[in-house]
Amino acid sequence: MPSEATTVRREPLDPSGAGAAIQRWTLTAGPYEASVLTLGATLHTLSGPDRSGRTAQLLLSTDELAQILGPARHYGTVVGRYANRIDGSSVTIDGQNHPLAPTGGGMTIHGGPDGFAQRMWAAEPVEGGVLLRLHSPDGDQGFPGALDVTVSYTLSYAPGAGGELVIDYRAVTNKPTVVNLTNHAYFNLAGEGSGDVLGHLLTLDADEYTPADERQIPYGRTEPVAGTPFDFTVATPIGKSLHDDHPQLAGPGGYDHNWALRARPASGGPARAALLEDPVSGRTLEVLTTEPGLQVYTANKFQGAVTGASGVPYGPFAGIALETQHFPDSPHHPAFPSTELRPEEEFRSTTVLRLGVS
Repeated sequence: MPSEATTVRREPLDPSGAGAAIQRWTLTAGPYEASVLTLGATLHTLSGPDRSGRTAQLLLSTDELAQILGPARHYGTVVGRYANRIDGSSVTIDGQNHPLAPTGGGMTIHGGPDGFAQRMWAAEPVEGGVLLRLHSPDGDQGFPGALDVTVSYTLSYAPGAGGELVIDYRAVTNKPTVVNLTNHAYFNLAGEGSGDVLGHLLTLDADEYTPADERQIPYGRTEPVAGTPFDFTVATPIGKSLHDDHPQLAGPGGYDHNWALRARPASGGPARAALLEDPVSGRTLEVLTTEPGLQVYTANKFQGAVTGASGVPYGPFAGIALETQHFPDSPHHPAFPSTELRPEEEFRSTTVLRLGVS
């Protein structure tokens, strides 16, 4: 059946307060709705119906500016210039070392202390959604090259087929650099504030993952998931093996790892990476991507610092992040897919969030 028209509206996050400078763009298509903030190019909310037609907000989020700028500063944001971890807070490109702004623990995570998640992006409407732009100057957080980035969010709905949110990333540089962009949304298909996600079923299209040290820096190799708590090749409750006595789970207290996805199509289009299902509500989320990796984080360390619209503080396992990406610390591991971007190239990445009911 044909898709229904998508409406797009813009308003301040907080017209009367300190958040007035932050724009909220709301996309509505049938029973599905998404909102995007210009601060951090953030996917702020995403809602859809369950099998009985009841709508819920499916992302962990808050409208309180102090929390958005504090403990929720990465919730739903576009993370860059380099998502995830870079060991030693430095990269070497063409034989030249570039020290990066450190974030602690002997590494730079999520692009540095003033990464893309903390920036105000320019926004403009596009068909079915919103396009956001950011200029990152040469030397930003230590990364070489001036980088011009665009991220678009477009929402569509076709009766009988569910809702689909497409995130398209593009970037160009004037000097060789490294780029790894992702979205850091936390999902709870039962609805934010409804409890933990340990009963959600997760399927990952990955036969290997990248084991890591106690700081979650990969060793530089992949290992089979078969026979380990990392095997989600068939639908498995997230909590089934999360507390197993396995050395890779002890440090992070759950999952905070990168899975090496099965080969992407030769056509360059997105392929499935994950399927998340809530057996109670019937809601499903299929994640498709052009990226080679998927970081899964089960909010192991949450301690109630953020309270959502439901009025419930988010505790451990209140949501799950499914971050499509290149592998962590790739600049130091030549065997990993390269994250280098050169002036004659364009960084292109697409992630599709496909919502439905079963």
